[in-house]
Amino acid sequence: MAQNVTEIHDMGVDKKSSPYDEGHIDEKAPHDFAAEEATVDRAVEADFSVTEQDLLEAKALADSMSLEEVRALMEQVLKIHGNDPNFPHTIMTKIEEFLGNANILTNPEKHEEIIYEMKIEAALITNNSPYAEVRAVVDNHDDPTMPCSTIRAWVIGLIFSGALGAINQLFSIRMPAITVGLNVAQLLAYPVGKICEKALPDVGFTLFGSRHSLNPGPFSRKEHMLITIMANVAGSTPYTNNIIWSQYLPEYFNQSYAGQFSYQILVALSTNLIGYGMAGLTRRFLVYPSYCVWPASLVTIALNNAFHTESNVPVLGPLKKVFSMSRYTFFLWATLAMFVYFWLPNYLFLALSAFSWLSWISPNNMVLSNITGFNNGLGLNPWPTFDWNVLLFDGTDPLMVPFFSTLNKFLGMFCSFFVVIGIWWTNTYNTGYLPINSNKVYDNTGNRYDISRAINEKGLFDAAKYEAYSPAYLAAGNLVIYLFFFAIYPATLTYILLNHRYEVSMGFKNLWNSLRRNKNTEAGQYKDVHNRLMAVYPEVPEWWYLIILLGAIGCGIGGIAGWETYTTPAVVFYGLILCFIFVIPVGIVKAMTGMEVTLNVLAEFIGGSWVQGNALAMNYFKSFGYVTCAHAVWFANDLKLAHYVKIPPKHTFAAQVVATLVSTFICTGILNFQMNDIPRVCTNEAPNKMTCPGINTFFTASVLWGTIGPKKIFGHNGQYTALMLGWPLGLLLPVITWYIQKKFPQKKWLRQIHPIVLLYGAMYWAPYNLSYVIPSVWIGWLSWIWCRSRFLGFWSKYNFVLSAAFTTGISVAAVIIFFSLDWSGVEVSWWGNDVVSEGCEGKPCLLKTLKEGEIFGPGPGQFH
Repeated sequence: MAQNVTEIHDMGVDKKSSPYDEGHIDEKAPHDFAAEEATVDRAVEADFSVTEQDLLEAKALADSMSLEEVRALMEQVLKIHGNDPNFPHTIMTKIEEFLGNANILTNPEKHEEIIYEMKIEAALITNNSPYAEVRAVVDNHDDPTMPCSTIRAWVIGLIFSGALGAINQLFSIRMPAITVGLNVAQLLAYPVGKICEKALPDVGFTLFGSRHSLNPGPFSRKEHMLITIMANVAGSTPYTNNIIWSQYLPEYFNQSYAGQFSYQILVALSTNLIGYGMAGLTRRFLVYPSYCVWPASLVTIALNNAFHTESNVPVLGPLKKVFSMSRYTFFLWATLAMFVYFWLPNYLFLALSAFSWLSWISPNNMVLSNITGFNNGLGLNPWPTFDWNVLLFDGTDPLMVPFFSTLNKFLGMFCSFFVVIGIWWTNTYNTGYLPINSNKVYDNTGNRYDISRAINEKGLFDAAKYEAYSPAYLAAGNLVIYLFFFAIYPATLTYILLNHRYEVSMGFKNLWNSLRRNKNTEAGQYKDVHNRLMAVYPEVPEWWYLIILLGAIGCGIGGIAGWETYTTPAVVFYGLILCFIFVIPVGIVKAMTGMEVTLNVLAEFIGGSWVQGNALAMNYFKSFGYVTCAHAVWFANDLKLAHYVKIPPKHTFAAQVVATLVSTFICTGILNFQMNDIPRVCTNEAPNKMTCPGINTFFTASVLWGTIGPKKIFGHNGQYTALMLGWPLGLLLPVITWYIQKKFPQKKWLRQIHPIVLLYGAMYWAPYNLSYVIPSVWIGWLSWIWCRSRFLGFWSKYNFVLSAAFTTGISVAAVIIFFSLDWSGVEVSWWGNDVVSEGCEGKPCLLKTLKEGEIFGPGPGQFH
């Protein structure tokens, strides 16, 4: 894989990667214009984070651009990317300098260097992407004749859609759950596609002037990506299955009608499809603009490139070595390495996963364990794990998301760390009687809250039983979560208003322009190369999305009104209104940072206040309020993925809808198998660990928010009224950040502060802690700052492939470990596995303890 560094000049390797190229110009020779240009080019490569090949393409286009064209484009760039933390600060400074100097237009010969740099940037934006991470994996060329929506792609896609839906639904109730992810489907689809390419005959038929063959030629990257999109859509189980479980099981609401397939499929189809309508309307806000990077998409595309890219350019990397291993070979070796290694921290040597070495010093030390502990503490540990899977707890990893996101996430959590400590150590709200960092709900004896003691036989709130029992208490870590959840919603709207109002208004102008009959242009939006290439393909009409939306609304109303759900069908429109308000702000934050603001707590808060005392109705308010926006954002992510790979929009639309339908029916069928054919399901005696931890949490939350209601918990004179301070905090934080950034524009690091990601990190407690976040900072800095700035070609070639490989290796290993060992109950007992549950790491150590028969807080009849 590695070659001597001296060979680099004979290979056309990315010179940006080498700090050793300096000094190659002969200073004793006469003035050498070529050498001077090379020096400028190296400076441009460094400032723009551009590889030599990208620079050559940009230079070819830049020569044909006039100064007036460049200035007009830079004015547009400044408006769109002025508050973009992904956009290089150095370039933004030069753009401001370029636009602020009127002499450049009148005396261009005196400003040749900055004009040259601005032309290069204009060419990059016109002919490629302004972001190095996008240029690293997304091709700025397209072949419209490449096969995409083929018979074999559809057959393979449907098979994988059904398989992923069935597997993920079956093991969704297991503790811990097993999920077959996107990368595994992409990995397995490739050999299947190649087998079809070799084995199937070239026979077919002609329909509407197009020939459809069983084997149209080589298995293409577009076919592969279409299959991947279908698998990605199908891999998510219907969120309403949580409602079905809580209704059907005797230990919950015990409503037998929830076992009817017709009821199950109507509510599942409604929540699964309702996001499509909103996703279609958000294309001009979240898909077409270049500032919407969607970091997770880059990993998927990098893996696709590894399978289908034939070219293999050697690149200079660390240790002055030239690396010539192809992306495909690198992916296979990295996947194999992670597959083998994963067995250590997750089966043979669990202490490597929960590497709480500080608490091992004194396992029963209450203070030490609560501050540094991995399982039951706050996780303050400089290196708390050797398990890559720990870093994937929120669906991202430090190789995937930009470093500013990783750092802001950590800083937010680190700041809220002191809030958790302050609440717990002062015994505020009696939290000292509870574990410091738990997501469970407790009663006044410190035991798990027994919901049955506060509801009647119909599952509705019983005031007398509640008064005789106990209020619901939350741990310190859980309280901090709600505090910052209340803050992040107004903060998201305020942040978008202050920093991205131009982009949002531009999106509305384009949406309106698309609906006009006489339209010649999309006003206010420059056309980058990906939009120009996609213009070849017919766009999906808005009315297609509208039909899906109306169908989803009809299914939702039919399911809710056709059975005794004690819920108004207006809940469907409540979800749409909430989505309409938040989908663009949430989508922009997700597209730029990789972090998704979920609406589950807001939906619970509003829904629980609206239907207080009715947990089932609150569940529907939560489902439609949360799922509608979440699905719209997920589908927009897939649309961007297709946009990057140049899949025709109509093919993407059909693949998403059909895969969703297939997955919904299969998941609903598996759900019925689980409810009726697994003995003692969702109990501690259930076979194969089918104990339904997520269902238990969902039911508890439904009664907490629906039956008891937010008014008793957060309302006037409620238990945790002070947490409502999160709302004004969320309004103020983006304003303060925005003002400071405008006040000190020269401070590069201030531009990297993102208030939404700070709040997002502050919400990571219970059951997670700093141990899940700290390693990402070191790894993210090593990848995005150190390696990218020194070895851009190396980083561009391997970074996202490594992320995909590690995730794939983990997924495959986890499935094999489950079926080969966990299923049969085979365990390995030794110090390396047992130490993770010793002392306070096994059972939480409390600040205060109760004697037998004691309670904390107000007694029966003393609270309301």
